[in-house]
Amino acid sequence: MTLIMSVSGVRGIVGQTMTPRLATDLGAAFGTFIGGGKVVVGRDSRPSGPMLQHAIVAGLLATGCDVVTLDIVTTPGVALMIGEHAAAGGIVLTASHNPTPWNGIKFLTSRGFAPPPADAEKIFEVYRQNAFALKDAESVGRMHRDDTTHVKHIERVLRIVDVEAIRRHRFKVVLDSVNGAGGPGGRQLLDALGCEVVHLNAEPTGRFAHTPEPTRENLTGLCDAVRKHGAQLGFAQDPDADRLAVVDNLGRYIGEEFTVALTAKHRLSKEPGAVAVNLSTSRMVDDIAASIGNGARVVRTAVGEANVAHAILNDGCIMGGEGNGGVIDPRVVCVRDSFAGMGIVLDLLASENKSLDRIVDAIPHYVMIKQKFDMPRDEIDAWLDRVRANPGGRINDTDGIRIDWPEGWVHLRPSNTEPIARVISEAADERTAHELVRRMTDLRAE
Repeated sequence: MTLIMSVSGVRGIVGQTMTPRLATDLGAAFGTFIGGGKVVVGRDSRPSGPMLQHAIVAGLLATGCDVVTLDIVTTPGVALMIGEHAAAGGIVLTASHNPTPWNGIKFLTSRGFAPPPADAEKIFEVYRQNAFALKDAESVGRMHRDDTTHVKHIERVLRIVDVEAIRRHRFKVVLDSVNGAGGPGGRQLLDALGCEVVHLNAEPTGRFAHTPEPTRENLTGLCDAVRKHGAQLGFAQDPDADRLAVVDNLGRYIGEEFTVALTAKHRLSKEPGAVAVNLSTSRMVDDIAASIGNGARVVRTAVGEANVAHAILNDGCIMGGEGNGGVIDPRVVCVRDSFAGMGIVLDLLASENKSLDRIVDAIPHYVMIKQKFDMPRDEIDAWLDRVRANPGGRINDTDGIRIDWPEGWVHLRPSNTEPIARVISEAADERTAHELVRRMTDLRAE
């Protein structure tokens, strides 16, 4: 009966903790917080989406907000349409990579990303106090629908890549959309780029064909399909299509970490500048920036899309991202975006005129270990305290605790969206990476 409320939004089990009454009240809380105005609402493809959309729209209308419904679209698509409509904010109904029984409510500011923690807490406080600014019959909001999200999103991606160069290569691409929101638009983008597309799990039914998080163990079918069809590469989206994983021409899952590394390599080669990534992202990006030189550098942030987005805007970064496959290109939209990721990776292949495996193998490799532990927040905090008291290396506690040693680094932090602790380590070899994780887990319990 878990309900998670955090800076990243609200997630729960449909029919248990994620209910229409909760959605209506949170819609009213958000509308009260922003003081009315226009709000853009979209959802991923989960079967519970229409129910929750109607409920949350009711709460927004009741507080005087005018609502633009987008229906099934990607999370970056909602962020993009906030700008298109000059809206005061947006709401996405998605539980990202969580399985179908879950759904969630993600609030977005007028800039298209999550509100800062202080503002998120104000929204939740309005909800907890039932302090809704409900309007009378003459002042409630109005609503209309906009069906142009995918078209506008694709147009922006096409403006940032060499479309003709990509079309000349006629890349064969396998796309796994996991029956999520990114299927229709992802296919339209690849078609516009002249790709021959093998589309797996294309229909946005929300009944995910496999565990939806785009990790190695969940994408064996995509790897097999790339080999079977002789494709140049494979792409995998998550249910709301903000994350992108890549499979190379040999059918190797090269991982979500390489999504940011590959796009950073291409962007920095064209326009040296700063790239913003979070503390848990691979040092491959640092190596790429160092090899390019000429002002290329890396800005590190706390984990969380909004933190990276703020750094992009505040530090004048040309792009950013997170190691979970989240590419952020502000020329398209300043949130994680699988469409931008696909476009830039294809642009890289066309520009370098090399197979993806050759490009990947030329980038310095590290071994990254990612583990998660189901545990309540108070136990995670106690674990962090024990680590802080026994550092043994250089500590950065901007977000949880990251410890750097000469042989590698490890990052322990609570998830913003699930009742779990995440431990991530990176080193030159697997044995050392596991040893760094062990240093953390030895302190898990007294």
